[in-house]
Amino acid sequence: MAKAADVVRLLLGSTALCFSLLGARTASASKSVTAHLAAKWPETPLLLEASEFMAEESNEKFWQFLETVQELAIYKQTESAYSYYNLILKKAGQFLDNLHINLLKFAFSVRAYSPTIQMFQQIAADEPPPGGCEAFVVIHKKHTCKINEIKKLLKKATSRPRPYLFKGDHTFPTNKENLPVIILYAEMGTRAFGKFHTMLSEKAKNGEILYVLRHYIQKPVPQKMYLSGYGVELAIKSTEYKALDDTQVKTVTNATVEDEIETSEIQGFLFRKLKS
Repeated sequence: MAKAADVVRLLLGSTALCFSLLGARTASASKSVTAHLAAKWPETPLLLEASEFMAEESNEKFWQFLETVQELAIYKQTESAYSYYNLILKKAGQFLDNLHINLLKFAFSVRAYSPTIQMFQQIAADEPPPGGCEAFVVIHKKHTCKINEIKKLLKKATSRPRPYLFKGDHTFPTNKENLPVIILYAEMGTRAFGKFHTMLSEKAKNGEILYVLRHYIQKPVPQKMYLSGYGVELAIKSTEYKALDDTQVKTVTNATVEDEIETSEIQGFLFRKLKS
């Protein structure tokens, strides 16, 4: 029995050694490299990226899409990421055909509109935002995150400098000009955005104000923004060098060149025959 136990231990030890050697060989043979390209800004919400896609289609579609997703972000708390993604596509499908839905999916995959969202985030940081405000408005250099203060700030708004509007700003459709400008900084789809938007859109329809929306995320997620499709090249150089005898390499090279010259015809001359 003792001998049998020793034989079993020996076989088990040999098997374990064999598997460890196979694992080491597999690890050494694998030379693939996986690289991730992360942006300097955090991950941006897909809902905001979808709105920028709609804005490229037309300003009218942007505001129509916005009306259908006023408080859509609340579903993000209860739904899975995949379900929320499909919900955004469903809302966008009310204004896009199948071809443009596929283009939107592609834009999501490469995060094509994430830099635009970050641009608005930087503009909001330069204001700067009032402390503890999920959404806020700027009325000719005056800031507030309280809806009941908007009426008071509007009274003398035209006496203050008019704000500069960027090309990418989202302006609510209106036929009047030279109106007081109210810029809303908010995250589309949140309750705070919905409260401000309801009031500001009503005033814009009545011709009282020029309503401008800029994206603003009060608490960005900690996840990194991974990008793809930006033409990044990863160049890897091997630092392992092999020692070679230069004299032998040179001798072999010279002999090879001479043989090629003798066997080949150059400008009608056969050097092998001339040499003989």
